[in-house]
Amino acid sequence: MPINDTTAKLLREYADRYETADFINGDPSYFMHQVQGAENQEAMAFVASVLSYGSRKQFMPKIQQLLDWSRGEMDRWLREGDFRLHFSKGDKNCFYRLYNCDCMFQFLDAYSQLLNRYNTLGEYVRQNASDGLGTIEAICRYFASSGVSTVVPKDTTSACKRVCMFARWMVRTGSPVDLGLWADFIDRRTLVMPLDTHVLSQSVRLGLLNATTASMNAARRLTEILSAVFPDDPLRGDFALFGYGVNHS
Repeated sequence: MPINDTTAKLLREYADRYETADFINGDPSYFMHQVQGAENQEAMAFVASVLSYGSRKQFMPKIQQLLDWSRGEMDRWLREGDFRLHFSKGDKNCFYRLYNCDCMFQFLDAYSQLLNRYNTLGEYVRQNASDGLGTIEAICRYFASSGVSTVVPKDTTSACKRVCMFARWMVRTGSPVDLGLWADFIDRRTLVMPLDTHVLSQSVRLGLLNATTASMNAARRLTEILSAVFPDDPLRGDFALFGYGVNHS
């Protein structure tokens, strides 16, 4: 649906106001800024993204715990299998909500194998995707093939909000928040909007969408609509909708 000039202006204003370094505080993107080196940043970002659901007051300490265990060397911690000091196969004790320790072990073990085969998740994506949607599909496909569909969605039927958020962190350049580590092989104009029920409700209130479910189809439609406001960088709309939610909650 077309977007009117008033709404477009509002979104641009909110994007300018909220895409700042201050946005990082209290956001899961905080953790990738606490480590040094591109490989550590990428690995920390992906681990943080998969745990970013539910209450921030609950999941942020869990991500911090993993950062502490890795001593800021998330890439090495995963690659060398040091996560096995804290997680073991078959351990059904809860780590965070739907993720028990066995689930975390399976996820981290699959990620460790990917790192040792491709060197980085970015290199795996480079070899298996050419755009934003392809990136999401490739990441889901790898972890599904390793039997880790509890942590990473098995396919792109759902909106894959956390994977889309991670891709935003990796691809967008010129941002005080996002890292842009994959900008040389994924075009930010092809990224897919991270969509959850909250963003969906804000989009409906603004008249951007009339969807009732946070699906991948809805996420792609929203991205296309936002590209009319931010043609070179549609996911700048993520900050705009965050700002709208803060001011109209």
